[in-house]
Parts: sequence; C-alpha cells; structure tokens
Amino acid sequence: MNAIAETPPLRSVALPSSPDRWPADATAFLRGLAGPAWIRQPGRDRSRHRVVSTLLHGNEPSGTRAVLSWLRSGAVPAVDTSFFLGSIAAALEPPAFSHRVLFGHHDLNRCFLPPFDGGEGALAEEVLRRIRSVAPEALVDLHNTTGATPAYGVGPGRDRARLALTALFADRYVHSDLKLGALIEAVQDAVPSVVIECGRADDERADRVASDGLVRFLTAESLAPEALGADRKRIDDITVVGEPVRVCLQPGRALRYGEIPDGALPDADSDLTIDLAIDRHNFELVAPGTPIGWMRPDRPWPFVATRADGAEVSHELLKAEGARIEARRAFVPIMMTTDPEIAVQDCIFYA
Repeated sequence: MNAIAETPPLRSVALPSSPDRWPADATAFLRGLAGPAWIRQPGRDRSRHRVVSTLLHGNEPSGTRAVLSWLRSGAVPAVDTSFFLGSIAAALEPPAFSHRVLFGHHDLNRCFLPPFDGGEGALAEEVLRRIRSVAPEALVDLHNTTGATPAYGVGPGRDRARLALTALFADRYVHSDLKLGALIEAVQDAVPSVVIECGRADDERADRVASDGLVRFLTAESLAPEALGADRKRIDDITVVGEPVRVCLQPGRALRYGEIPDGALPDADSDLTIDLAIDRHNFELVAPGTPIGWMRPDRPWPFVATRADGAEVSHELLKAEGARIEARRAFVPIMMTTDPEIAVQDCIFYA
C-alpha cells in the first residue's frame, strides 16, 4: 500500500516574463505550480487588493480554467490581486479533475476554522494569514457542483455587498449560516466575500460563468453596489434562498443511484437508492409527495439533516411511504448531486 503523501506547503509563484509563457492547458498549468499556489498580480491601483480562491476541491475545474485564461490574456486588474489554488495534487490525480480530495487527506474546505490540524489545516491557516496580510476589499471563491444546477452565490449574510459580488456571476444567492469549516466562514467578518458555484463541473456553461464573472470582478474599478452601473438592477433581482438544511447520509450506510420499479425493493446491499435524475430539482420547488428515492423498510432511517443551529430535522423534510422516500413538505433543493462519492463524503443536497 502506498504511503499517504504529505500536503505540500503554500508556494508563492512569480508571474512569468510574458503571459504567453503560462501553459495553455489547465493540467499543465497545475503541474507547473507543483503544489498549493499563491500568485500575486499587480493592478492599476496598487493601494487596494482583491483575492480569488479556487480549486479547494480537486474535481472543480472551472475556476482554474478561468484564472489561467485571465493570466494568459495579459490583462491588468483594476487593483492588486492574489490568486489561491488549493487542491492541486487531488486535481492532478488521474483522471484529472475527478477527485474531490486525495485518499487519506482532509477536505481542505473544511479546515479553515480551528484547530487547523494536519497538513490541510496548516495550509488553510497559512492562506488565512496571507489574506489578512493583504487586507482585501473583496474575495470570491470559485467552485463547481457535481449535479446539474444554475450558477449561484453562497455566503453567511445577505447584505448588498455580497449580493453585488454574486451579481457579477449569477442571479441566485444562498444565505447560509451552516458551520462547515469553509474558507468563506473564516473570512466573513473581515472582507465582503462569496462562494460562486459556477455550475456542473466540465459543463462549458460553468466555465463561461467563471471566466466572464472573473473578468468583471477583476476589471471593475469599484465593487460597491452603487458603483456597478447596469448590474444594480441585477442586485435587486437576485433570488435569495435562506438558511438551508444540510441533508446527509447517516454514517456507515450504503447508498446507490438508480430507479426502483413500483412495488420493488432496493438491493439488499444498499440502505438507500437515490433517484438517478434527482439533480433536475435543483432550485425548483419540490412539492410534498415528490419521490426522492427508495429505502428498504427493514433498515434504519438513512438520513440526517442539520440546520445551522444544529437541530436534526430530516423527518420534518422527508418521509417514508413503504419503500419510497418522499418530500414531507415543500422545499427548494440546492446542490443535489448524482455522484455517490460526494453524497457519502459530503452531503446529498441542501434544502
């Protein structure tokens, strides 16, 4: 069995002598970085700073492609900008951009709150130190989802500064006070900041969301809501979803995706079978009685659903009707995934 590699320390990567010296290919770009990287680019206004974070998960490539496209363009940002690229080893593990986290390692985006244990914790602590040192006026953290979904922002408040940042990328925003150890939670009191979920990984539309929004973020002379010109209307029109519940699989339970005919039971080796096309419901109103999946009636309840205050509410959200799992009440799901590995490692969906 191969030994688990240590998480490399954060490296400062200098800009090349010419933008076209950056590799055109995203995987070649990451190989050249050789580990978690911090790239600083001077802007027209050297007195201010912005931060772009991406690749906190190795299977979320849109932000990497957007950052590389920007760096290769030779464009100069409005203000000094630092780019942080995190889970490079996971992204490069074959096949590229398919592993959220390396085997034996912690999820980097769950390590940004104390106690900062292990290699990922040390990396997260150093990233936070660098963010504090540059005192940015704004931060965006670019991600992908593993299910079909429109682009949206996520953050721990619903103030106009966060909505203004979201409007550069998307017209939906999720206000979440869940404490997961994410970067956005660690910086929430220090800098206006949002997560941008650009859409499904390897969807060209998600790549465009990341690239186009990043250009707007980097070139805007001011990110104040009143200074965004035509985007002001978009700020007022953003759909805000509040206080999601995190719906997870109970530890130790087996899950698969598929379809179960009426009257049939899931396989005996699976505690829960989730509808194979469940992600079609993302950002749609799910009515009471809508099927979510199937469970064997002789098995324990497979869900745990946690609110921001820690309350467990899975039975308020879902119910069993024989072998079928249905919505007990209406809700709007977010980030429903069809990836069983993500469903087990992280969560099945938010609602």
